[in-house]
Amino acid sequence: MRRAKTHAPASPHLLAERLGAWTTDPRAVADLRRYYGAALVPAAAPFTGSRFEFLGGGGDRPEYADRIMAEDLIAVQTLSVTVPVPVALELLEGGLGTRLASLLHAIPTGIDMADADVSDLAPGSPADQAWNLLESQHDVGWVIAGKVLARKRPQLLPVYDRVVRCALGHPRPFWLGLHAALREDDGALHRQLLELRQIAGLPDTVSALRVADVAVWMGHRAQGHDCPR
Repeated sequence: MRRAKTHAPASPHLLAERLGAWTTDPRAVADLRRYYGAALVPAAAPFTGSRFEFLGGGGDRPEYADRIMAEDLIAVQTLSVTVPVPVALELLEGGLGTRLASLLHAIPTGIDMADADVSDLAPGSPADQAWNLLESQHDVGWVIAGKVLARKRPQLLPVYDRVVRCALGHPRPFWLGLHAALREDDGALHRQLLELRQIAGLPDTVSALRVADVAVWMGHRAQGHDCPR
């Protein structure tokens, strides 16, 4: 089977261009409506991932924003990955959960990535430490680690998987590359994502980052790319 060519690491400017191309595609609105089940009648059943940020009231609701809950682990499963059971139990009942809670407490809530300070995302930040802590667990890896943190801080931290990486490339580190892309031209891309959310008729609880993720994921997937693992 032919594999899609992997993009070289993308600069923030190139990343902004690629994201802009996906989110201005005429199909993006229909893709978002289809994903979230907001299409015109007869509506297609929404993708399970449409429940990712909503299940149980959201992972960043104030009373549980700094703790991993069982609902968070189920929410991650809606994005087609599963936290290994031993790790899940440690997150819910063990020392791993305690260590992660301490880091989550230091990660801002209620702030969009575009409005965040570089220090909130840089190597060595609490968010970066939390990602490394999760990624280092047995059979977790970078995709699952990112999805767990995106559930807990949906406005600040992105869902980033192999399909999105295949479509956008992978600036290193990705968070800082995306942060710079969202802030280019006085935040033009960020405003574009918010406008796309409004046109698609999605609630404000769908973050700009998720609008970007879903638009790219749906569009790239529809093209039938065989993305490298």
